[in-house]
Amino acid sequence: MFFSNEAGRPLNIMLGSLILLWICIIFIFFLVRIKKPKNFPPGPSPIPVFGNLLHLNLANPLKDFERFAEKYGNIFSLYTGSRPTVFLNSFEVIKEALVTKAQDFSGRPQDFMISHLVENKGVVLADFGTRWKDHRRFALMTLRNFGLGKQSMEERILAEVSHIVTYLDKNTGKTVAPQNLFHNLASNVIGLVLFGSRFDYNNEFLQRYIQLMTEISKILNGPWNMIYDTLPLLRFLPMPFKKAFDHIKILQSMNLSLISEHKSTRVPGEPRDFIDCYLDELNKRKKEGSTFSEDQLLMNIIDMHFAGTDTTSNTLLTAFLYLMRHTDIQAKCQDEIDKTLEGKDQVSYEDRHNMPFTLAVIHEVQRVANTVPLSVFHCTTKDTVLMGYNIPKGTVVIPNLTMVLKEEGQWKFPHEFNPNNFLNEQGQFEKPQAFIPFSTGPRMCLGEGLARMELFLVFVTLLRRFQFIWPEDAGEPDYTPVYGITMTPKPYRMNIRQRQNITC
Repeated sequence: MFFSNEAGRPLNIMLGSLILLWICIIFIFFLVRIKKPKNFPPGPSPIPVFGNLLHLNLANPLKDFERFAEKYGNIFSLYTGSRPTVFLNSFEVIKEALVTKAQDFSGRPQDFMISHLVENKGVVLADFGTRWKDHRRFALMTLRNFGLGKQSMEERILAEVSHIVTYLDKNTGKTVAPQNLFHNLASNVIGLVLFGSRFDYNNEFLQRYIQLMTEISKILNGPWNMIYDTLPLLRFLPMPFKKAFDHIKILQSMNLSLISEHKSTRVPGEPRDFIDCYLDELNKRKKEGSTFSEDQLLMNIIDMHFAGTDTTSNTLLTAFLYLMRHTDIQAKCQDEIDKTLEGKDQVSYEDRHNMPFTLAVIHEVQRVANTVPLSVFHCTTKDTVLMGYNIPKGTVVIPNLTMVLKEEGQWKFPHEFNPNNFLNEQGQFEKPQAFIPFSTGPRMCLGEGLARMELFLVFVTLLRRFQFIWPEDAGEPDYTPVYGITMTPKPYRMNIRQRQNITC
């Protein structure tokens, strides 16, 4: 009997340990389980720790978001770890949140990888408050002072386009890859505003700057970004996303050298560019509590340069990809451009009023390009109600622009590339309300005016002089973009042909 009890003791200990382990697992599950707020938007049930991460294709979740919108409606919820996120999937809902209730929805989430990269500074990602208001007002004023909407900005853009024209002239009859070409162009245009000077396309500083930005973008556009945001404990491990933080430090150092150079050459009160303007403002605001600082300037340069480069270059890449396969649309644009600019040396931004079809094509390109598919994330600044649902303070809010830019009922041809989406029955340009690629409300993109001018002047200048042809040996084009914070077409090549009897 004694022997029997002794033999059974290890089994009892093992059984007891298993029961205790399961009790601990169940306890931890209930401790960390995610409880949805009362009357919160519907969505798939989140898993403890992971949230809805396992419900998504990390390489490209846009189809998943579309599927959830079909199942749950124009407002649905997902969880990033234990953090609630609300998706807005129609123009009506986005307008209600970002315009009608702008004060409630104008915050920025402060615990994502991208916000950590810029240290919650800059203009684009700064949280709603005094600092953001001060810097947005300053940025808009500076852009206006340096010619946004005026002839001086046109001249800067057209001067930069001339370098592209020279390159394409040398490559007439050849096949070129436009990716770096458009990226360099867009980088130099925003660089002229920020730094006051352009860089040769082979310049080591420019190439290094673009390389660092591109590599950061790849990390932000990939699954490591979503893993970082969902599983905070992994942030302290030597994961691939650490490279993005190393690159940001290098960019800060490069920008610091530009700021130092400006300090040694500037004349106070006679600014040449954004950096000079900021240094003048910083000198005026030498007081405790000012929101202006050199650290803030560093991040302003980074987020404005990134925002002003990727979106414009990717839209131009989309434009020429579609035009090469829609040769009738390319020819009709060129015919309108030739008639409007007859006798003129170069295009002016004012000429857009006499080019309804060309303007419609540019806007349709922006619609199908869907360059910033999920806009920039918002965050509620207080407990609020949207379309009957309760949205607690601090909830991440994502305007799903992908759904709006192809929303049934908002577009004549929502699922195809068709400039008639922007033309009325009389053939005049007409912009639907749902055209919000730059978002809407007080936090809409501050560089919209510069982007619209740049797209028009580059598009018209190049189409006036060249014909763009899809290479015969390239097979069928793949219009499926590469997913990311900004969407980009897959790499392609184009044949360049000089148009006949064109002088410009």
